[in-house]
Amino acid sequence: MNATASFISPVQDDILAIEALMRSQADGHQQDLQAALNLLLAAGGKRIRPALSMLVGRMLGADHERMIRMAAAIEMLHTATLVHDDLIDGSLLRRGMPTLNSRWSPGATVLTGDFIFARAANLAAETNSIEVMKLFAQTLTIIVDGEISQLFSNRCKAEREGYLKRIYAKTASLFETAAQSAAIIADAKPAVVEAMRQYGYNVGMAFQIIDDILDFTGEQATLGKPVGSDLRAGIITMPAILFAEANPQNAEAADLLAGDCLQDDDRLEHLIGAVRESSAIRASHESAARYVDAALDNLRLAPPTSERYALEDLATYIVRREF
Repeated sequence: MNATASFISPVQDDILAIEALMRSQADGHQQDLQAALNLLLAAGGKRIRPALSMLVGRMLGADHERMIRMAAAIEMLHTATLVHDDLIDGSLLRRGMPTLNSRWSPGATVLTGDFIFARAANLAAETNSIEVMKLFAQTLTIIVDGEISQLFSNRCKAEREGYLKRIYAKTASLFETAAQSAAIIADAKPAVVEAMRQYGYNVGMAFQIIDDILDFTGEQATLGKPVGSDLRAGIITMPAILFAEANPQNAEAADLLAGDCLQDDDRLEHLIGAVRESSAIRASHESAARYVDAALDNLRLAPPTSERYALEDLATYIVRREF
């Protein structure tokens, strides 16, 4: 975790408890599942989603044990999506460590992802909230629908509305659920539940836009994948969209606006370099910052607690992170 992520401090012990609960989900099951789960958790991650959920729950007075289970369910769901994403993308490394699919067969990898999905659902059920369980199921549906849309209908399209729908499904929906479910467990007033949902949505949208910026501005050694990897895969993100809109005379940009995939490596390298050097990076960052401003506004209804201030820190951290 980046040292600037001060929002983790109030829930550091909770994060450790959540990770222990996640590891225990393979107890009593096939031993290779335990090894796989340990491998996945050892890869680390920022644990932003469970931290967000715990901070909202603590701020609103939610039952602690139910929140630990809900936050673990959120992170297990996120972990399962990564297992399937890495297999679909053919990724051999994540955060510099070998992915599960680099070691196991596709069938074993899919089944492990399915197992983690199932254990995540079980943890969500242990909150004893029908509303939370429905929300969890809806979120999984949104995530899978978004992935299918990306595979079949959203490739090579430089189009803002489709992009925003895609990053909501891919990322913001889970942030949204992390915050909203905590407010539900706390039995907060409907206006507060809605404010927390919006906070999670806005933080999640900003998080993914920053991820998409880093895909262009980062270095391969830090990213663990080639710079511009999304563009190489035909996934058109905010920086490329804004570049194409601002430079329709550029041959590569014109292809993106026409919905044509770039197949030639030299043309891809040229476009990636042009996006990196363009004002589209700053404009994308400004877009993420607007979502963060909206998230901070969503906290107006929240009580003035240390957890609220940590949630403010979390939102601003999103646009400051460098990896």
